[in-house]
Amino acid sequence: MNLIESFQNLISQVPEIAQPLIVALAGAVPFVEGEGAATVGILGGINPLVAAIAAIIGNFVCVAMLVLLGSGAHSALSNRKRAKNLVGAHGADHTDAQQLSENLESGLTEGSERKSNRRIKFQRAFERYGVPGVSLLGPLLLPTHFTATMLAAIGINKTRILIWQAIAIISWTTAMSIFIASVVRVTA
Repeated sequence: MNLIESFQNLISQVPEIAQPLIVALAGAVPFVEGEGAATVGILGGINPLVAAIAAIIGNFVCVAMLVLLGSGAHSALSNRKRAKNLVGAHGADHTDAQQLSENLESGLTEGSERKSNRRIKFQRAFERYGVPGVSLLGPLLLPTHFTATMLAAIGINKTRILIWQAIAIISWTTAMSIFIASVVRVTA
């Protein structure tokens, strides 16, 4: 049984009032996201509008938390780097804090080949299309969770990321919900 089937089974087993919560939870999962969660909800028998709204909320809340965390991590690393440069400019030796900062930075830049490929794909798209483009086209390349986190990690303004991610999540989830609801209506 795969993840989608698990969510559909869970939807059928919970009371009707709790079903949108399951859809919202599914929307928070990378690769399922809003469009997949809405599809699961609609195929599970939930009203398409309710499924879409729940999926959008679940996806956006998770993405917003990741953006805030990623932005905080970027700020912390930038502050450490600035502090390290200030200490270095005054001729001080490496401190334990500086060494920790260097270890954190190297740990964040090192990764598997798969992560490296994602970064390269993201970087190319970002250079070509900017924040609006990678947000709107992101679901075709990478899940919105990864795209939003990478944008925050490179220092893009949180508000700008969240606005474009909201537009993308709403657009993609609405389009997929309309499509799936139409297919369900035609086949019923």
